[in-house]
Amino acid sequence: MKVGLQPALSDANVDAAQPTSQRQLAISISAIAEEMSRNVPLNLCLILDHSGSMGGRALETVKQAAQRIVDRLSPDDRLSIVAFDHKAKVLVPNQMIDNPASVKLQINQIKAGGGTAIDEGLRLGIEELAKAKKDTISQAFLLTDGENEHGDNDRCLKLSKLAADYNLTVNTLGFGDAWNQDVLETIADAGGGSLSFIQNPEQAVDEFARLFTRIQSVGLTNAYLLLTLMPHIRLAEMKPLAQVSPDTIELSVMQEAGHYVVRLGDLMVDSARVVLANLYLNSLPVGLQSVAQVQVRYDDPAYAREGLLTEKIPVSANFMSPYQPAPDPQVQQHILALAKYRQTQIAETKLQQGDRTGAATMLQMAAKTALQMGDQGAATVLQQNATRLQTGENLSEADRKKTRIVSKTTLT
Repeated sequence: MKVGLQPALSDANVDAAQPTSQRQLAISISAIAEEMSRNVPLNLCLILDHSGSMGGRALETVKQAAQRIVDRLSPDDRLSIVAFDHKAKVLVPNQMIDNPASVKLQINQIKAGGGTAIDEGLRLGIEELAKAKKDTISQAFLLTDGENEHGDNDRCLKLSKLAADYNLTVNTLGFGDAWNQDVLETIADAGGGSLSFIQNPEQAVDEFARLFTRIQSVGLTNAYLLLTLMPHIRLAEMKPLAQVSPDTIELSVMQEAGHYVVRLGDLMVDSARVVLANLYLNSLPVGLQSVAQVQVRYDDPAYAREGLLTEKIPVSANFMSPYQPAPDPQVQQHILALAKYRQTQIAETKLQQGDRTGAATMLQMAAKTALQMGDQGAATVLQQNATRLQTGENLSEADRKKTRIVSKTTLT
């Protein structure tokens, strides 16, 4: 595997007569399979809520989804299963699956009962993954249908960050309408994974399958973006970097040895991670000027190699007078994706503050942004919810969760 690394400015031409110009730098990062690439074993942990509210059809479909995952594992893959209610237990310790029927039987014996302690399930899941994280693609699927009533939400965040530090990825799946979207989104974002919404039990099998296919496409792990800015170039002070694909996430930025460092996590073969950096460029002499360099540090688990570095890729801007704009259409799409997310976030904040009119206005803006980028699915959800607020209706829990999901990604 090697890294595909492609930077592009929102407009590579800059007005040399302006003292300061703003540009978005889109950086696309992916894993590229080579002819002799080896398959890397998966190290998967299913962390499943079996509290009382999961009873009946809900738990039965989750068990069916988990059993389908067992069928899709390769001989070298590893699986562990943790079940939690108001406490947690290891149902299947980390192991290669020599006897799939026995594991399915253990899954089938899960019964609903008790409360919900997400952090305890997450803690045990991380412990199981850590047993076999060396030279594997290590991922957790954490599914819950409720609030963390018997747990500590701050502890969930700390555990998810700890997982990322150990090169373990945490994906979250909200089941039904009563789960806490802030908690599950925080866990997924901090853990480098994705947030999924299973509104109806019948969707469980398909959603597990989609996530499993996604992690099968992971080729490289523990990736970090290294961004070096030239003199007279600076990052925006507020929200300087964000990921906009495959999910939209505000990114934390560190500084290290003269450059900015952002953790990316896993790199996939069929889905690039795209990061947007918000730059301010001071005026420079007319002509092509270097403004930044990008590089990626990563691990290649197929060959047990860590801390590899790509070549440094230069980013240049053409300072000109008179200025002629040359916007990059693909970067403009990424800018719209981030705008859709941030407009929706503002709408949610206004709704929490009781400002229904303001929330409806921001949802309408987000719907128009989604239309501009061709995201018809998001535009429909956002406009419908704006209309509900305008006509005096309340948004249901399902409405709120759909809003969060469509703000973060493009529905297919």
